Amino acid sequence: MTEVYKPVKLMTGYVLPVAAGLILMLLAGNPAGCQTYEGEKKSWCGFDRYDFTFEGMPATVVVPKLAAKGKPWLWNAMFFGHKTNVDSTLLARGLHVVYLGAVDRFGSPEAVAIWNRFYAHLTSRYGFSSKVALEGISRGGLYAYNWAAANPARVTCIYADAPVCDFKSWPGGFGTSKGDPAEWQKCRKAYGFSTDLEAFNYRHNPVDDLAVLAKARIPLLHVTGDADDIVPMEENTSVIEKKYKDLGGSIRVIVKPGVDHTHGLTDPSPITDFILKYTLSAK
Repeated sequence: MTEVYKPVKLMTGYVLPVAAGLILMLLAGNPAGCQTYEGEKKSWCGFDRYDFTFEGMPATVVVPKLAAKGKPWLWNAMFFGHKTNVDSTLLARGLHVVYLGAVDRFGSPEAVAIWNRFYAHLTSRYGFSSKVALEGISRGGLYAYNWAAANPARVTCIYADAPVCDFKSWPGGFGTSKGDPAEWQKCRKAYGFSTDLEAFNYRHNPVDDLAVLAKARIPLLHVTGDADDIVPMEENTSVIEKKYKDLGGSIRVIVKPGVDHTHGLTDPSPITDFILKYTLSAK
């Protein structure tokens, strides 16, 4: 389903409603303070944040005041803290929010392997749910989709925001995207491509690996601007939408008219409601 986004103005201090069933599930949770987390403790949007390193990379766990039953969580693939209203709303609903700074790996097989080890660390050490919601902002789409394709049984849903779904579009710039030559060289290095032709022949971009996600019935939500000339909708989200629908998958696309490469919604409830719907009900 594709729809046009119409922003609404929120009143200061207004709390978005949550379905009664979701509230009851949250009340069945546990105080998150009972868990001891590693790293330096800080405050983030009114929640306890712990920063540490994992295999030399910066990692973050933000803890809800009351963890929902089963310790559901959101994994932010890139740009943690860039837009806070989604993450902070989910924290208030009982989800943990997690980030790992595996930068300059562009969702490559190496990145997927690192994510696998971080996932094992979090689920074994802290008892996080075995299924996670993924948040892929911009190039974070490469990480979120490629990890999901390798681990479909571990994913509740994917929220992708102006996501890169094909590195030939960005950073490659081989279509209508502006591209980024310096980032393209980093991307080629991350995947081990010695030539552009090798990259063109690669068949494991998010746009290529959707069948396994559809088979696992993973719901998708994309938020994108139709005037994005960095990560063009037509080369990324629109391709995902058509292919996923053809495969029988469930995808919702919210289009922001006239908007370029920016992220989020003024009212985050379409995003947070989507994530809560599939994450709090995950088994």
